[in-house]
Amino acid sequence: MEKIRGIVLDVINHRRFNGEVELKEGVINVVREVDGEVPEQYIMPGFVDSHIHIESSMLVPSAFARLAVRHGTVATVSDPHEIANVCGKDGVNFMIKNGKKVPFKFYFGAPSCVPATPFETAGSELDTEAVSELLDRDDILYLAEMMNWPGVLNGDKEVQSKISAALDRGKPVDGHAPGLKGEKAAQYAEAGITTDHECYTKEEALDKLKHGMKIAIREGSAAKNYDALISLLDDYAGKIMFCSDDKHPDDLVVGHINELVARTLDQGHDLFDTLEACCVTPVQHYGLDVGLLREGDPADFIVVDDPDSMHVRQTWINGHCVLNGETVHIPDVDVKPINNFVSNTCTPDDFMIEAGQDDQYPVIVAQDGQLVTGKSTERLPIQNGKLQTDLSRDILKVAVVNRYEKVPPATAFIKNFGIREGAIASSVAHDSHNVIVVGSSDEYLSKAVNLVMEHEGGLSAVSADKEEVLPLPIAGLMSDRPGEEVAAHYEKLSRMAREMGSELNSPFMLISFMALLVIPSLKISDKGLFDADNFEFVE
Repeated sequence: MEKIRGIVLDVINHRRFNGEVELKEGVINVVREVDGEVPEQYIMPGFVDSHIHIESSMLVPSAFARLAVRHGTVATVSDPHEIANVCGKDGVNFMIKNGKKVPFKFYFGAPSCVPATPFETAGSELDTEAVSELLDRDDILYLAEMMNWPGVLNGDKEVQSKISAALDRGKPVDGHAPGLKGEKAAQYAEAGITTDHECYTKEEALDKLKHGMKIAIREGSAAKNYDALISLLDDYAGKIMFCSDDKHPDDLVVGHINELVARTLDQGHDLFDTLEACCVTPVQHYGLDVGLLREGDPADFIVVDDPDSMHVRQTWINGHCVLNGETVHIPDVDVKPINNFVSNTCTPDDFMIEAGQDDQYPVIVAQDGQLVTGKSTERLPIQNGKLQTDLSRDILKVAVVNRYEKVPPATAFIKNFGIREGAIASSVAHDSHNVIVVGSSDEYLSKAVNLVMEHEGGLSAVSADKEEVLPLPIAGLMSDRPGEEVAAHYEKLSRMAREMGSELNSPFMLISFMALLVIPSLKISDKGLFDADNFEFVE
């Protein structure tokens, strides 16, 4: 029987006391107050990331867990739609089976939108029957983010049937509705959708809260909405959660939900309101089998130096100490890769764009730290009847190459990536995960794409004197290597992008969202340039 003493943070009753936590057979046997001094350490429930795609860490679940427990994370609410878009139900099964091999609490949902839209080529499709079969499983807890908000508002039968399948089984439905306000937000909530992690203004979040939805404040490697939304915590504790959505390996090495907790407390927000957001609310909303430091709960908790730093000394899951100091007690797991990839090599000619009759052309305007883009129209240089990049105005080419069929790429123009000479490419390209590339010339585009194709998935960077690639053999999304190694390789690629001139916080994360058609305003798929505001291709 294990006993741990310290200052206990009771997140249910919002109080702290000198106490002792007694463990027995994986559960909390007793939590008792003690007289006198206790060690200068705080005992509290572990953190829950309320919405994350594990695949975006480029790590399989077992490797993700080894990094996450360092930061006090004991559980994630995970949407496996990245791998589902590539490998279908086999991909979902891969994530669940791999996650079960380690002492960490992964809670997966049934992907609701595979593919995300009919305007792109994915590797698989999950129809209502497939989604219902997943929802029948005990290890699938919810219907993952319903990205097809136009389908919800317009009464699309397929969308309605998937939502009904979850509600009929008593499982919650996650939302995804960036920018939705007013009557549209009300209609979206009335359809049975209970959360959203896509709010990027306080006004939008307040509208959704008013209609009964919970808001997950997102601070990931690309999308950062924390500053815009954190003031909601003071008035809406119990309806706010924290999430990362997408967390790249170099960021996960540094921190996870613990960073948001420390940041929130540093701004003067209430300790217990903060812990409610990252511990209590996700556990209660999703019905997770995660302990909250009550007698009879699973022994899932952390020991930290102090609430201000949130430096984690120990992480316990089901009564097992999975982190003690700097030592992680989670085994490495052998991984057999799963993939769906047709190598589609390209030549520079494949990326040429014929000049038309117009003298103005649409350009995607990337925004650092946001998944939304702007759109502009620009005059572009013409040479031999072909449109050219304009490095003086930071207008580069962007293209998406189909990884599932041998067809020509779709090519357009993009601003704000800052690359002066070279290209970066990625087979992580939400949500269908074709190969996306941004670069200064057709030659660099083809070189970067072909490096990814050669490895059947990965990230690449090509400059005048250097080439670098991070292979991602599992669905073109994840590595089979340890987290620290992947993080170091990823950071090497990011440095190379910066050396080419990019000043973006996370260029590889941002490029991966330029193909996500369900986020406004102008995006690109393997089928062409797409107006995400009006859900139609740009002529």
